[in-house]
Amino acid sequence: MTVTTQDIQRRLVALGYDLGKSGADGVFGRMTIAAIKKFQADKKLDIQYPGTVGPKTIAALGLDPAQGEALLPPWIAEALRKKGLHERLNNAALRAYLKSDGKALGDPAKLPWCGDFVETVIALALPKEPMIENPYWARNWLKFGVSVSIDRPVMGAIGVVERDTGGHVFFVIGHDKTYWHALGGNQSDSVSIVKILKSRTLGLRFPKTFAIPAKPLPLTAFSGTISTNEA
Repeated sequence: MTVTTQDIQRRLVALGYDLGKSGADGVFGRMTIAAIKKFQADKKLDIQYPGTVGPKTIAALGLDPAQGEALLPPWIAEALRKKGLHERLNNAALRAYLKSDGKALGDPAKLPWCGDFVETVIALALPKEPMIENPYWARNWLKFGVSVSIDRPVMGAIGVVERDTGGHVFFVIGHDKTYWHALGGNQSDSVSIVKILKSRTLGLRFPKTFAIPAKPLPLTAFSGTISTNEA
């Protein structure tokens, strides 16, 4: 068993912390982050990045601290909520989501929207994270946050790969010797998980306002589609 976001939310609710109408919905959103920050402050926990969850917070909540690193980063949980949205079949819902952070590039059926998706996810999950200029241009994400070694990738790293004269940006959720297992937008015209060649990699980045996992991602098997041109 691993500690889930819902486990944390249920414990917070039981301790009297407000998670809003949604309650323990499994989404590591703003209300949950705010409740965790208040809990950490109330308990006077020494946390480098308040609002994030590690062994100290897990233990203080009365849960199993050994399972703390099994939690998905909040932006990955947020991105997975939108998995399957298609730029034409679900155009209205996708456009509404891309605008939900207050700005958007435009119609995803007409414009490349991988950067727009990553920007929206980060803005909603990490509202205090400094944003790069023009996040809609994929290669600009090479200036985001802090650098992560390609040889030691971590869950939730933001990957940038070359594509023709431009690029493509996505979230790393796994890898094998040859491919990144990439969660992102504008992959087969939708929010999807695909395999992207590591040889195309320009760099990996990670948010400044969230603790980088201590352990790199292990090699895993994934039988998904191999992406060759994210357009």
